[in-house]
Amino acid sequence: MPTIGFLHTSPVHIPTFDALVHGDRPGVGTIHLVDESLLERARDSGPDAVREAVAAQLARLHEEGADVLVCTCSTIGPVAEETGPAGVTTFRVDRPMARAAVVAGGRVGVVAAVESTLEPTRVLLEQEALAAGAEPEIDLVLADGAWDLFEAGQHAAYVARVAAAARDLAGRVDVVVLAQASAAPAARLLEDGGVRVLSSPASAVRHAFTLLPDR
Repeated sequence: MPTIGFLHTSPVHIPTFDALVHGDRPGVGTIHLVDESLLERARDSGPDAVREAVAAQLARLHEEGADVLVCTCSTIGPVAEETGPAGVTTFRVDRPMARAAVVAGGRVGVVAAVESTLEPTRVLLEQEALAAGAEPEIDLVLADGAWDLFEAGQHAAYVARVAAAARDLAGRVDVVVLAQASAAPAARLLEDGGVRVLSSPASAVRHAFTLLPDR
């Protein structure tokens, strides 16, 4: 069975990605590995501090049968792409979303719930813009207090806080990017906001499907 391996820093992602994968491709398997310490350490000491640990967890997913690897944490996503096992495609969850964002309009807004995600997301957008021959203006916004709500288990309030930050940004950009995969539900709260809102889980799964072997 072709299988997608997911490296998470929160268990809340497991049902989201299982639903996306199995709802579309029942014949595709999923393997999930959750290591919350990776984000904690990356926020304290920088993503390079978890390089070896990320590499080890990705190798474990591959050893357990994953054909394609997806890191669902935007903060450690760059490290994951650099340290994935040789011969196995490893990509950060927000890369397909970023690819779509840079061609969607000249002004791209980013709403992040974690400050450590802002710089990796900016760099990612610049990479994808260069590849696409685009030159978007990038506006980065931190949804103050949102991550505290997430860590407290107040997910509805967390999503609402992210959505509020996105509304404030919407008037000055052409497309809004939700930097955290966990913020994807905020897109539903912004359907009447007059601006395109992109989240990462569904586009990441669609991209992963294209990379799976035929068997």
